[in-house]
Amino acid sequence: MQAFSRRLDYLFRSTRGLTLVAIATVSIITAIFGTLSGPMVEWGIRDITVNGLGMDLLEAEREGRIIMLYHTIAMTILAIEVYFMTEILPMKRHEQVIINGTITVGYLTAVIFGLLFSYWGHNFTYHGLFLVGQSLVFFAGILLMVALSPWKKEYRLEKDSPYAHTKGGVDMERMAFFVMAIAALISASFGAVTGSFWSNGHETFLGEDLIRVAHKTLLQKAIIGHLHIMLTLVAVGITLIVGHWMKFKGILHKIAMPTMVLGIIGTTFGALSVVWLEWAHNIIYVGSTFIMLAALFYVIYTWDALIKEGTAGIKKPNFFQKMGALLKDPLKFGPGWQMVFMNFTVSGVGIFLAIKLEEIFRVWPHREERITLTGHWHILAALIATIILMYFADLSGLKGKVRKWFGWLLIIMSDIAFASATIFSMKRLFVDETNQQGIVNTLMLLMDLGLGIILIVLAIFLIWRLYDLFQERGYWFKEFSTEKKLSAEAEIIEQKLKLEELNAILKEVSK
Repeated sequence: MQAFSRRLDYLFRSTRGLTLVAIATVSIITAIFGTLSGPMVEWGIRDITVNGLGMDLLEAEREGRIIMLYHTIAMTILAIEVYFMTEILPMKRHEQVIINGTITVGYLTAVIFGLLFSYWGHNFTYHGLFLVGQSLVFFAGILLMVALSPWKKEYRLEKDSPYAHTKGGVDMERMAFFVMAIAALISASFGAVTGSFWSNGHETFLGEDLIRVAHKTLLQKAIIGHLHIMLTLVAVGITLIVGHWMKFKGILHKIAMPTMVLGIIGTTFGALSVVWLEWAHNIIYVGSTFIMLAALFYVIYTWDALIKEGTAGIKKPNFFQKMGALLKDPLKFGPGWQMVFMNFTVSGVGIFLAIKLEEIFRVWPHREERITLTGHWHILAALIATIILMYFADLSGLKGKVRKWFGWLLIIMSDIAFASATIFSMKRLFVDETNQQGIVNTLMLLMDLGLGIILIVLAIFLIWRLYDLFQERGYWFKEFSTEKKLSAEAEIIEQKLKLEELNAILKEVSK
C-alpha cells in the first residue's frame, strides 16, 4: 500500500509526474479518437471503436464533437507547458503547488466530462462540469500570471547578467512568459464570451467552413481570432521553454526577448482585432515577424553552442566536424530544426496563401482551399507536440542509442509526414484532379507511415515509463527524490527570508 501511495504522490504531486500523466492523457485521446477519421474509416477501424466503446455519434453533431475534442487536447497541452514553467521559472513553493494542483483538476475535469458529453450522449451535467474544468484552467492561468510578475525584487537580474534585462534588472525572459500568460487569458476570454452566446446569435462551426463566407458575424470572427492566437501562444510558450532549457543568453538573447514581447503583443492584438478591423491581418503579419525573428535568434544561438561544445577539443574544425557536432544529440538539435522546418510547411505556405489568395486559391474548388487551411494549423500543432516530446524525453533521462533512436525517428518521421501533408494540400498547383490519384496515394501512404511510426515510438516511450514506475528505485524515484529535496531547500530559503523580513520590521518598530 505504501509503495502504491508513493507512486501516486509522484504522479500527482511532482511536476515531472504531472507532466507524464498529461502526456499519457493526450496520447490516449489521440490513439482512440484518431481512429474516427481518415483512412481508419475506410479500413473499418472506426466502426470497431464506436461499437466497442458504445459511442453515440450523430453526423449533424460532428462539428460540436470536434470542437470539444480540440478543447480537451488544447487544455492538456496548456497544462503540460504550465508544469514546465512552474519547474524552470523561480517562484514560491506554495505558488507552484497551487498552480499545478488547480490546472490538474481543471484539465482532467474538462477532459473527462467534455468527452463524455460529446461522444456518449448529452447529459448536460457533464457539460456543466466541462465548463467548471475550463474555469479552473482559466483560474490557474491567473495564478500563473501573478506568480510570473517580472517586477518582484527577488527575480531581478544583476547588471552584468548575460540574460536579457532592463536597466532596472527586470528579467525580459520572465517578462515574455508573463505577457504570454496575459495574452492567453485575454484570448480565452474571447472564446468564453462567444461561447456564452451559443444558440443565442451564435451557432457551432469549424473555422475552415467559413473561408468563403463573405459576411461573418462578430462572434464568428471572435472565434476565428481566438483559435489562431491560442495556437500561436502555445508555440511561443514552448519556444521560451526550450530556450531556457538550452541556456539561451548573450547578445542574441538580449535582442530576442524584447522582440518576442513585441511579437506577442502585436500578434495577439491583431488576431483579436479581426472582430473590428478590416486590416487586422497586417498587424498579425508584423507581430508574427517579430516572433519568428526571436525564434530565429534562438536557433542561431543553440546551433552555434552545440557546434562549439561538440568541437571543443579541435583547434580548427572543418565543415563535417561541425555538422557532426550539431547532429550529435537529436533531442537538442531537434527543437531548432523543427522551427526551421516549420517555415517550409507552415509559415511559408501561409504567407504564399495570403499573397496569392484571390489569384490562385479562390479559383480552386472550396474543398481544396479547406484542405490547405486545415492542414496548415494541424501541422503547426503537431510540430509543437514533437518539440514538447523532445524536451520531456531529455527530462526523462534518455541516453545513448535509445536517445538517438527516439530523437531521430521523431524528427525524420514527423518531417516526412508534415512535408507530405503540405504537398498534398498544395497539390493543385502542379497536378489536376484527373491525374492526381498516383501522387495522392503516395502522399497519403507517407503521411500514415510517418505518423504511425511516431505513435509507435511514443507508445514504446510511455510503456517504458510505465515499466519504470513499477521499479522500486526506477528513474521516477530519482526524479521524485530530487524534486522533494529542491522543494525542501526552497521552503527553507523562503522561511529564512520571512524571518529576516520579520526581524527588520521588529527593529524598525523598536526604534
